[in-house]
Amino acid sequence: MRSGPAFAAGLFRYLPIVFLLLLWHMASTFHLVSTAVLPPLSSVLSSGYDLVSTAEFWDNTGSSMYRGGMGLLLAIVIGGALGIAMAWWKPIRYVSSPLVEIFYPLPKSALIPITALWLGFGDASKILLIFLGCMLPVTIGAFNGARGAEQTLIWSARSLGASRWRTLLDVVVPSALPELLNGARTALALSFILLVSSEMIVARKGLGYLIGFLGDGGNYDAMFAVVLVVAALGFFADRVYLAFARRVLRWRE
Repeated sequence: MRSGPAFAAGLFRYLPIVFLLLLWHMASTFHLVSTAVLPPLSSVLSSGYDLVSTAEFWDNTGSSMYRGGMGLLLAIVIGGALGIAMAWWKPIRYVSSPLVEIFYPLPKSALIPITALWLGFGDASKILLIFLGCMLPVTIGAFNGARGAEQTLIWSARSLGASRWRTLLDVVVPSALPELLNGARTALALSFILLVSSEMIVARKGLGYLIGFLGDGGNYDAMFAVVLVVAALGFFADRVYLAFARRVLRWRE
């Protein structure tokens, strides 16, 4: 019974995207903006169709997804574990907190030349960059979530004979999950930013490299098409992640 209204609400929610694409089409059609600055949407879509038919495009896309996925996975696993450990064990918090406070406001793009200097232009430098840049939001989210665990639940578990390790697994970790997942969503968006930025500067393969290569060659239609592909991948990844997070947190309902 609710599927109809829910579907209509979903369509209405994405109307701004359709409106933006319509403005783009009108701006080029009526020559409100120079096509040298903003190519016609029809030309961009045509170039994108030609581009996705090539093996080179999929090779670059595969490299980017591998780098982004590995870096983000490491950031979520290690960052989540570190955040919970900081909340549960004071010695770890005392050692780690100053490092987190120093590196959190640091612009993550400043690490691009450093990681390239250490590991070169291949996959490893991009994975390290995304790991370093995305770990802190996850760590802080996990820390805040674990610190927010209800003390009455912790005391109840300990009074019933649960060990400190069992209390951590059964009480603290579930309490940390919502904030941890929020931090992971922030890290997901940040991973796309760092991935494309680093590939545009220090890479010989990837979607970011493809954007820079096409732009330098004056093929702006194809360049905009790749930008739209990156935007679509980011949007799709965020939607999938939200569905995953809702499923993980279903037990709270």
